[in-house]
Amino acid sequence: MRILVLGGGWFLGPAVVSDALTRGWEVTTFTRGRSGNPVPGASAVHGDRERPEDLARLAAHGPWDAVIDTSASALHPGAVLAGARALEPVAGRYVYVSTVAVYEGWPTEPLTTDSPVWEAPADAGPEYGQPPEGASGVNPYYGQRKAGTERAVTETFGLSRTSLLRPSVILGPGEYVGRLPWWLRRAEHGGRILAPGDPARSIQPVDVRDVAAFALDQALRVGHQVHNIAAPTGQETMGGFLWACLDVTGSSGELVWVEDGVLLRSGLRQWTELPLWWTHPGVSVIDSSMAVAAGGQGGAGSNPVVPTSVFAGRKPLLSK
Repeated sequence: MRILVLGGGWFLGPAVVSDALTRGWEVTTFTRGRSGNPVPGASAVHGDRERPEDLARLAAHGPWDAVIDTSASALHPGAVLAGARALEPVAGRYVYVSTVAVYEGWPTEPLTTDSPVWEAPADAGPEYGQPPEGASGVNPYYGQRKAGTERAVTETFGLSRTSLLRPSVILGPGEYVGRLPWWLRRAEHGGRILAPGDPARSIQPVDVRDVAAFALDQALRVGHQVHNIAAPTGQETMGGFLWACLDVTGSSGELVWVEDGVLLRSGLRQWTELPLWWTHPGVSVIDSSMAVAAGGQGGAGSNPVVPTSVFAGRKPLLSK
């Protein structure tokens, strides 16, 4: 199996590359080469996805059985469309890692793969999906932009050659957003720890290694595939997550649970100032049963929220 990984330098990309190499696959990565560490054993091509000449040079390294795209989060639909068009003649399948934000109902409604997706043009430019100045609260514009990038992929490769993966929150080794590392650092510090909302509230993060394994499995599938990538509803809770953080850091800290209303009245920003805290009713009502049935459980992580091996190597994650 010969694959191309778009974005092999950060977080999900290296997890995909490492798993593919373990399977004995031949891997090419395409990154700008400005950040992250290349995974030994993969063939690296450096370039910018928004430069036509770089895309043409990349295509010359083909063909590949599949493209796995992990790095389009900041790209506008037109850029993804140009890349897909450059790669379509030299790739058999396109596995695109998108987001649950493409659904119109996110984050206020329960979601399934049949939920309505934002209408968005496949060729929209960089100005598309930018929030107005001063906008706050739930941001639908990112979801609209990502819906356009999905359309760019499916229009170019056709439905029968595409897999769309829509994760919720991805945690695990190499995370650079700061969600899991933030809570690990706070737990290790100890003392009285502000714990947001209800400890029984369901959360649905997934292990980056499980997402990587699932994406690679999708490279072998046929036909159009659409999957929500999230821990099964009700399986994990905020309380379980924070207690696990205390346990694995050996902390004697005390969790002090504070009601949502108190936090909101105090002006705390959801999701950013207290990672993984979000009061919108649809955040953790994501139906991932199709992904579970297709093999989306039981990957490298022993727990989809706080995998043991993340904490076994927590010192690098916790280093300041």
